[in-house]
Amino acid sequence: MKFLISESEAVILSKRLSMIMGKDPHVNDQGWYVVRSLYFDDLNNTAYHEKTDGVPSRQKFRIRVYNDDQDHITLERKIKEGSYVYKQSAPLDRSQVRSLQNGDPAFLLAGSHPLYKVLYFEMATRVLRPRVIVEYEREPFVYDAGDVRVTFDRNIRAVTAKEDILARELPSNLVLEKGKLILEIKYTDFLPTIIRQMLPGRATEFIAVSKYVACFDKITYKL
Repeated sequence: MKFLISESEAVILSKRLSMIMGKDPHVNDQGWYVVRSLYFDDLNNTAYHEKTDGVPSRQKFRIRVYNDDQDHITLERKIKEGSYVYKQSAPLDRSQVRSLQNGDPAFLLAGSHPLYKVLYFEMATRVLRPRVIVEYEREPFVYDAGDVRVTFDRNIRAVTAKEDILARELPSNLVLEKGKLILEIKYTDFLPTIIRQMLPGRATEFIAVSKYVACFDKITYKL
C-alpha cells in the first residue's frame, strides 16, 4: 500500500505510530537512514513501461546501499505478482558494483548465488543496463504481529546512472513537490486493525507512485 502524503500528515502519523510500533534498529540518531539504489532496465525500458502500464506481473533489478555502508551492498530483484511483492537479494562488493555499472557482468557466472545467474542472463539477453540512481531518507517503523513495516520516504532524489553510486555525494534533482513524501505499508500475514485505523483513507491512496518511474522521468526531462 502506497500513499502520497504531506509532511504535516507524516509528522502526526509518525507520532501516533511511535506509540505502538518500534523503529528499525538500523536508523541513526534522528530516526532514519539513507537509501540509495541503482536501477537497471533494458534497451526498451521494459521495467519502466510495465510499471506505467500497470502490468500485474513484473520485476526490477537494483543495487542498494544503506547509509553509505559500502561493506554491506546488495543486489536485489524485486518481483511483483498481482498485489503481492517479494524480493530476492545477494551480496556485492565494491569491485563487483563497479563492474555492473560498467556493463560487465562476467563475474556473475562464477558466483554461487542463484540471483547472479538470473541477472547475468538478463544482461546478456536483454542488454539490461543501469538507468537511474534513486536516493532518499527513510523513516521506518516495524511491528511483529503481521510482520508489518511502515516507512516514510522523504527528499526523493534522482541521479543519472553515469554517476558513481558509491560516491560520498551525488548531484541530484528532487522529484516530488515540496512538502510531499511517500508513505508505504508492507505486511506479510495481516495488517492489524490498530495500525490500519491510523492510515489515510483509501480515497487518498496513490497506487501509481513509483520512485523508479518518478526519478526516471526527472532525469529524462533534465537530459
